[in-house]
Amino acid sequence: MVEKICKRYSLKKSEVVKLAFGYIDKAHINPSEAPESVKSELAKINKRQDDIIRFIRHYEEEQLNPMIRATNSIALRFDAIGKTLETLILSQLEASQEKCTAVLKNLSEQFCNHADVINNQSKQINALYQIHQRDYKKLLHLIQLDSELSACGVMDSKRKENLKTEIGNLINT
Repeated sequence: MVEKICKRYSLKKSEVVKLAFGYIDKAHINPSEAPESVKSELAKINKRQDDIIRFIRHYEEEQLNPMIRATNSIALRFDAIGKTLETLILSQLEASQEKCTAVLKNLSEQFCNHADVINNQSKQINALYQIHQRDYKKLLHLIQLDSELSACGVMDSKRKENLKTEIGNLINT
């Protein structure tokens, strides 16, 4: 039997014996005890597997499922809080935006009112300037007529009368 194993795995006899003893030691097999049947060994293995599976299910029911439910509950609360905060923030932003819009609208109206006042004052100043220019021309014309009147001699009485009439008309207009 040792020779078959040596040929199959291309090992020396000493290596096979060394590996076999290593296996027996690792597997905790007592060579002085009689080997049990394969069926009983398989039954032990199956029982051990069933015990492990029962332990895993019990641990899952007692420990993991409550943790999962708690985590899910926390996630749902966190999500609800997040949505509430989002709604609150959006409403505050909207209110703030409405206030800013109202302030900007008010400022715009004030600027328009100031612009209208400035435009009206500019028109009044322009009208006063036009009146001033007209009166200035009239004054110059009066001065010219008066100097002509003073320059007229005693003989130009008709000319004097015409100039006096023209000066009177110019003053009355």
